[in-house]
Amino acid sequence: MTEAVPTDPGAAERMFAADTASKALGIELLSHSDGHAVLRMTVAASMVNGHGLAHGGYLFLLADTAFACACNSYGPVTVAAGADVTFVAPAREGDVLTATAREVISFGRSGIYDVSVTRGNTVIAEFRGRSRSIRNTSPKEPQ
Repeated sequence: MTEAVPTDPGAAERMFAADTASKALGIELLSHSDGHAVLRMTVAASMVNGHGLAHGGYLFLLADTAFACACNSYGPVTVAAGADVTFVAPAREGDVLTATAREVISFGRSGIYDVSVTRGNTVIAEFRGRSRSIRNTSPKEPQ
């Protein structure tokens, strides 16, 4: 069961606006709500590995960014406590990928989120992230 958490509707947008790494890769925040986020990225030539496939690190980064937007949608600064990814199908240069994150459960200051990365109806990767809200409410100040 998910606990009721005070919400800050602009929290995910503010966090994403300050995410220079994701924005430099062309990642777009399409939508978000409490515990949910949808992002999009086009696989660029610079994201392809020696096999001609999208490098797994970029797929992880896309999923991780969706996870970050979903778990920060409530307002308290929330960070990753851990995550893992399963690569299901290859992605290639020019593919438009969508990462859809959803909260599975939150408990205390912790949460579990699942992210599906898709190309159209094809699942490319499944990601599970574990979050932890920190007491510091400013993303720019050290803990």
